[in-house]
Amino acid sequence: MRVLLVEDDPKQLMPLQMVLSQAGHSVDGVKDGETAQWLLSEKEYDLLILDWMLPRVSGVTLCREYRAAGKTAPVLMITARDTTPEKVTGLDAGADDYLVKPIDLVEFMARVRALRRRSPLWQGDTLSLEDLHLHLDTLIVERQGATVALSSREFQLLEYFMRHPRQVLTRNQIEQAVWEWGTEPESNAITVLVRKLRQRLQAVGAADWVESIYGMGYRLTLPEAHEF
Repeated sequence: MRVLLVEDDPKQLMPLQMVLSQAGHSVDGVKDGETAQWLLSEKEYDLLILDWMLPRVSGVTLCREYRAAGKTAPVLMITARDTTPEKVTGLDAGADDYLVKPIDLVEFMARVRALRRRSPLWQGDTLSLEDLHLHLDTLIVERQGATVALSSREFQLLEYFMRHPRQVLTRNQIEQAVWEWGTEPESNAITVLVRKLRQRLQAVGAADWVESIYGMGYRLTLPEAHEF
């Protein structure tokens, strides 16, 4: 998933961002509400994780504005506020779940997995396209009984392709989907990543599914036998 994580305490931000990245998610981690507002106006996310108390713009305000804009991605609120009225305020603002600090990372990831399952794109813990299956918790891709493990970045790229089958994805779109905000890949990074993904997919007989579209980008194309 593409995750927006907003937490002003670096001691909280870093471990949360690390555990999410290790699970294969692409995470934009920011420390203030204004930066989060700008990102939400520029990018689409699958999950928002918002600290209640933030500089400039609070997490509750971010959540209200996000829902008012008609956006439906799940929102997990994290905060030291644990009284019932404050929980009600967060939930009424549009939050889907509420986690009180100090955060246990095991429980945190369980909450993330539970919110992920609410998306119509997810079938259990596996994202499937025809006979290609991407196991979200293990970063393993499977087809016709063969399996191969992916790196976190390879997983993120394949997930992005599988969520946009037959669609030509530009290098800029791939960069925004796979690389975290504030980082800039080297000029040949996308070419190298696509080549590595094809090498992995070769193990399951799907290397030719990733098609280069000259001058435009890349596309995940299903075999002709599976076309509708």
